Amino acid sequence: MKSKRGATIFLTAFLFTVLGCGDDDADQPLTLPTNLQMETTVNTAGTGLVSVVATADNENFFLFYFGEDASETPVKSTDGKATHTYKTSGTYTIKVQAHTTAEAFVSLNKDVQVTVGSGELVIPTTGYTTPTSYSGMTLVWQDEFDGAALNTADWTFETGTSTNGWGNHELEYYRQENTTVKDGYLVITAKKENFQSSAYTSSRIKTQGKKAFQYGRIDMRAVLPKGKGIWPALWMLGSNITTVNWPACGEIDMMEMVGGGAGDKTVYGTAHWDNAGQHASYGGSKQLSNGIFNDEFHVFSIVWTASSIKWYVDDVQYQVIDTTPAGLAAFQKEFFLIFNLAVGGDWPGSPDDTTLFPQRMIVDYVRVFQ
Repeated sequence: MKSKRGATIFLTAFLFTVLGCGDDDADQPLTLPTNLQMETTVNTAGTGLVSVVATADNENFFLFYFGEDASETPVKSTDGKATHTYKTSGTYTIKVQAHTTAEAFVSLNKDVQVTVGSGELVIPTTGYTTPTSYSGMTLVWQDEFDGAALNTADWTFETGTSTNGWGNHELEYYRQENTTVKDGYLVITAKKENFQSSAYTSSRIKTQGKKAFQYGRIDMRAVLPKGKGIWPALWMLGSNITTVNWPACGEIDMMEMVGGGAGDKTVYGTAHWDNAGQHASYGGSKQLSNGIFNDEFHVFSIVWTASSIKWYVDDVQYQVIDTTPAGLAAFQKEFFLIFNLAVGGDWPGSPDDTTLFPQRMIVDYVRVFQ
């Protein structure tokens, strides 16, 4: 039988072991890290990769915030090293915290300039081309974009966001500055940049009131952009749009592309018109067997007569519509040209973190034969 005295000694020893002398430690102030420094290295090949090395005295771990997403989860590091790959070009603020405990830390910020992709204009040297003459037809108008700037005798810039993002909930602000002519090519550039409450900028040009055509063959040679939410178009509207509105004026989409994944290799040709007060459309698509439309030049064409419209990619027909029914009379009138590069909208949706900017539509020529 154990004595009460032995039990008391055992309990006292147990409590001392468990509780120890914690009161003295609790009164000791925490030592914050000191001499916090950070070095950043930005990959110059356009990959978006940034490497960071942080050092400090008396730290237990580091947390890195890379500033690309307001809700980002920080990267924890015990050796002061971390990397991050940015999806889009821009200036970002990197923050590092040197921690003694989860709540006790010091921090340091540093701005970095990141370029995703080269950001430079690269014009492919390969691709399909078409002749400057066809048997039985005359070249009635062309733009080879050989000057130093867009020929404003033939083209007009449309700017701003228009109504409801040009009727499609597009995200860009169209600016004249995003159109350039260089080395015989028209270049329309879509950028990720804040301007007039829009998150993107691009360009849209038209020949309305300057050049209009009824029937013929129209060839456009172009390199298309790529990526989710990217929407380039080469198209036409009836010149009477100012009096009968859309879709009664008629619309001929020579080429539209909805970027991202298989979309980067697929183009659409479509006709739109008014059918007893309702919007009607008929179209088809063409998909490349190899590569995407960003790789090299392709020629997008229509052959338009009083009885039909046929669509071609690189002289291969993929779509036709019979325009002889009375309800399609809109296609028996003059149409003008529109080139634009949209970002976002009802059809493509918004860009995501896989979409790289800037994106460009590069047009070599447009030719009209009748």
